[in-house]
Order: sequence, then C-alpha cells, then structure tokens
Amino acid sequence: MSKISHDYDKLDIDILQLLRREPRAGVREYARRLGIARGTVQARLDKMVAKHVIDSYAPSINPAALGFDLAADVHLKLKQQQLDAAVAHLEKIPFILYADSTAGAEDLTCRVVATDLQHLERITIAMMSVPGVERVRTDIILRSRIAPRLSPLLDYLRAAR
Repeated sequence: MSKISHDYDKLDIDILQLLRREPRAGVREYARRLGIARGTVQARLDKMVAKHVIDSYAPSINPAALGFDLAADVHLKLKQQQLDAAVAHLEKIPFILYADSTAGAEDLTCRVVATDLQHLERITIAMMSVPGVERVRTDIILRSRIAPRLSPLLDYLRAAR
C-alpha cells in the first residue's frame, strides 16, 4: 500500500469522481457542486493532466454500436527479439483496440473487435502472419460482467484520505 500516491486530497478525488460521472458538466458546474472557485477546479484538473492522472478527455465509444458486435482477447506468444517489430505491425490492424504486454504463457494480449466469427478469423490469421508471432490463442468475450470502471477505486482512495 505504500506506493499509493498521497499527492491528491479528498477534493482532488471529488473532482475526479464528478469528471467520471458527468464528463460534460464542465468546470463551472464542478465548482458550483463542490462549493469552490472555478479557478481552483481548473488548477487541480491542470495539475492532474500534467501528472497523467487524467489521460484523456476523449469520449467512450461503443464498438458494438458501430457494428463490431464480437469482441475477443487474442493472446500472442512472440519471439522476444521481435517484440517491438511485431507490435509495429499489429498497430496497423485497425480492429485491435489495445495491446498489453503480459507475464506468463503469452507475451501480448490484444483486445480485438470484429463484425462476426468469419471476420475474427481473418483478423487472427492476419495477426498470425506478423513476423515474430509464434502462437495465437483467442478467447471470445461473451458478455462484459464488470465494465471498465474507476469509481470504486476513487471511493477507496477518498476513504483513505
């Protein structure tokens, strides 16, 4: 627990919670709800952006609503010397939403979206043809049980202050 940053107080956490729950409300509304000056909210947001606590103000977009109804985690075993080159090739495949290096049996896990099973097969074949990829294992996602979230973590941090 000693690695938890103590650079952020309860007000910072409250600002982050408002930003997560109502990203379009704006700085003026956050200040009104928290009973503080608009400049205080803006300064704290700027500090958190500079320290990469806030990574993006981009909207969350649902690939399924765009026709990519199928999601899968594709696990890749790579030749270690070709990791960076393989990732550079994989970045060119638009259906890979993100890729994370992992410890364990595989070296990289990619979240992939596809329109259907045949499309997923074409994507995995393209991934297998990338130089440096030795093996591919695919887990199809049936349903999201816990959506990506940060509010429980922020609640924990606020209580710890």
